[in-house]
Amino acid sequence: MVDQKSPGRSIRDFATWEPVLRLLRAAKADKAAVEPARVAGRIGRGGWSLALPRPVPPPGRALQSEDIQDELDAVARVRTAIAEAGVEDVSFSAKIEPAGGAVLRLLGPSPAVEAGIGNPHPGALVLVEGSLPEPWRRLPDPTPGARPAPSADLELLERTLRERLPDAIGATDEEIAAAEARLGGSLPEELKVLYRVTRARWEDWGDDYAASDRVFEAVRCELSSVDDVCAADASTRYLHWGFAATKAVDTRPDAAVQGVVGSPGWIVFGENGGGDRLAVDLTPGPRGHIGQIILLSHEESIGAELLAESLTDWVLDRETEERRDRRDEPPLVAQVNHASIRSVREAAHPGLEVLSIGVWDGAPFSLAPVTGLPRLRTLTAYAGTLADPLEIAELTGLEFLELGPEDWRVLLDAGAVPRSLSAASIKAYGDHDPLTVVAIANEILALWDRPRIIQTVLEGNLGPLRVGPQSRADTA
Repeated sequence: MVDQKSPGRSIRDFATWEPVLRLLRAAKADKAAVEPARVAGRIGRGGWSLALPRPVPPPGRALQSEDIQDELDAVARVRTAIAEAGVEDVSFSAKIEPAGGAVLRLLGPSPAVEAGIGNPHPGALVLVEGSLPEPWRRLPDPTPGARPAPSADLELLERTLRERLPDAIGATDEEIAAAEARLGGSLPEELKVLYRVTRARWEDWGDDYAASDRVFEAVRCELSSVDDVCAADASTRYLHWGFAATKAVDTRPDAAVQGVVGSPGWIVFGENGGGDRLAVDLTPGPRGHIGQIILLSHEESIGAELLAESLTDWVLDRETEERRDRRDEPPLVAQVNHASIRSVREAAHPGLEVLSIGVWDGAPFSLAPVTGLPRLRTLTAYAGTLADPLEIAELTGLEFLELGPEDWRVLLDAGAVPRSLSAASIKAYGDHDPLTVVAIANEILALWDRPRIIQTVLEGNLGPLRVGPQSRADTA
């Protein structure tokens, strides 16, 4: 989570928001002319979420930017102001009267609130400053019996690399020692061999892109320089509380790679060209080898994939597959809904860490079957799925809780919000009023004396609504 500053002057200028508000009002033209229109959205540096209809392109042609040029121009105006203000994104809610008078509320930011995803509602509320979800706190288990793979062959590896890269400039002992000092530990021997053949610095290649291509072909990856070798610990993986709290670290007895988020023993030495990192694994799973090569997918935030049992195998293109025995064990993360596990009782077992109750068309669930489970730390529940939200007070080990606004209201009114929480989330759907959600969020934040979500009120007049062929632009 990135701390954000208070909005700057231009973002607090009603005129900055007028084009966006006109578009949103025009999208409700059938009602906006006779009753107040309530609109909301989110605009940020990386994207935006606005309830605007998209035109249907002619048959045989995809939607093009010029088809939504009015939207792009309106959003660009706000995004420029956001960048000038030094914030990541801004949510907003507005009430627009039929005559054009408008009250716009900018919601946020707060250093205790993560940005929402895909809607104007606030994201996870970080109740304990600096706290991390349990999977991000987990270190790899010790594997004292692990050994290098028999295929690791330093002489063969060096000979192969020198044959492929006869003119490469290798790292000196001092440069390797500097990398080890930065990492706080010794580089694995195979990796030392690799860097003694080529230190992979761009300045060594100059403008000779063919030289870098030869290194890619020789090492089968985009090789990091000896100065950029780093450890892929948990801090290097994507973290959003609402997402991360629903994950679990699971390393089975037959696993070659530990299922952790990151490890100080995952030494990243390159990328595959698609944004995925390659690392030498010094903390393997129970059936793995020290020095095996693993891939950390940029699309995943936990675990890694085994590629080869050694760097020698990798360079010689002798990849392997991680084999796992099938084991019927109860899941650490349980999804209860109409298409999966169909009861809380069925999901309950002593190792359960995460219980997510989703869409359900039957009777609401009691949480009694999971009361007292020693490892239950996360509960998420779809609106209307809990028979008695106050049963949550019996779940004394929760660190993350996600509920709908109505269930949060029950807990707040009863003074029953679990004090064990490190983070929380309010799950609102559809066009639920963001102001209601923000009010509940601020009540929860106040319980931990955390910074509230700021509301900045702007007033202006959009003029009468134009209805017709140009109503999407709603030009005054």
